[in-house]
Amino acid sequence: MRLDKALARDVPEAAALSRTRLGRLIAEGAVRRGGVTVSDPKARVAEGDEIEITVPEPQEYDVVAQDIPLTVIWEDEDLIVVDKPAGMVVHPAPGSPDGTLVNALLHHFGGDLSGVGGEKRPGIVHRIDKDTSGLLVVAKSDRAHHGLAAQFEKHSVRRAYLALAHGVPDLADPRLLNTRGVSAGGEGGVTITSGLARHKTDRQRQAVYFDGQGRHAITHVKLLERFGVPPCVSLVECRLETGRTHQIRVHMAHAGHALVGDPVYGGRRKLSEKALGAAYDLAKGFDRQALHAAKLGFDHPVTGEALMFNSDLPEDMAGLLKALRAL
Repeated sequence: MRLDKALARDVPEAAALSRTRLGRLIAEGAVRRGGVTVSDPKARVAEGDEIEITVPEPQEYDVVAQDIPLTVIWEDEDLIVVDKPAGMVVHPAPGSPDGTLVNALLHHFGGDLSGVGGEKRPGIVHRIDKDTSGLLVVAKSDRAHHGLAAQFEKHSVRRAYLALAHGVPDLADPRLLNTRGVSAGGEGGVTITSGLARHKTDRQRQAVYFDGQGRHAITHVKLLERFGVPPCVSLVECRLETGRTHQIRVHMAHAGHALVGDPVYGGRRKLSEKALGAAYDLAKGFDRQALHAAKLGFDHPVTGEALMFNSDLPEDMAGLLKALRAL
């Protein structure tokens, strides 16, 4: 068997070394067979070979720590769950080199961080959009990162979002169920299934594809409340079975129910002043997608304890919802 595949199979699970990390250690000369360094991942190994892996101390992470307030929901030596505000980018990137959640976490942890992937950094296993608020779990150790990543890959993490959408995704609407990829779901809701990939002409957007194109994506949508006379806005719960970039926003727009305030996928959807009355100005002026990661559940990657976290709506969405309910 090849060295890299043999190690991926046989390295003790407690070591929390992913296949990618093992490949990097081989390339760095940290793997020896019978006392001789082996740097070729394709090198053949045989039963009885003794393999020694030297895992170096984590290196310093080349991102500055910044004293940015954080709302911490849960924390232990392996992971942290935070309630991210709208407007905060998760990870430094071109255009957002600082002021991110990672910058804030590095300051929060101080020196108390064992590191992930050979660096003293938080392990980002999933993201939510800059202008989406809500719950996010981050690994503080390799073992936690490994375990959380496996749960996200298996789609066993429980995630539910609250959103305010244009129109009402009602099963009684024949147009909705005649939309490709939309079907009746459980509890009177709908399920949206498609492939998702970059838009062919606008690289900043994602688009819905079928016939095997794009990454498989499933969103379950449950109608909670409807507002306006006649109803033109709804509160929905969107439960992710998969987690793709912009998934909820793209799927809701595809179904004809783009999110209120969404500057990218909202299209030309307009709100009815007559239907919304006193709530119209607040809804029209909502300046981000009305989307909040309200529930997050997973098994603790080290202890196995089943964890579930809830987050109340942030002030802007709560204010809009209050105005809509007062109609």
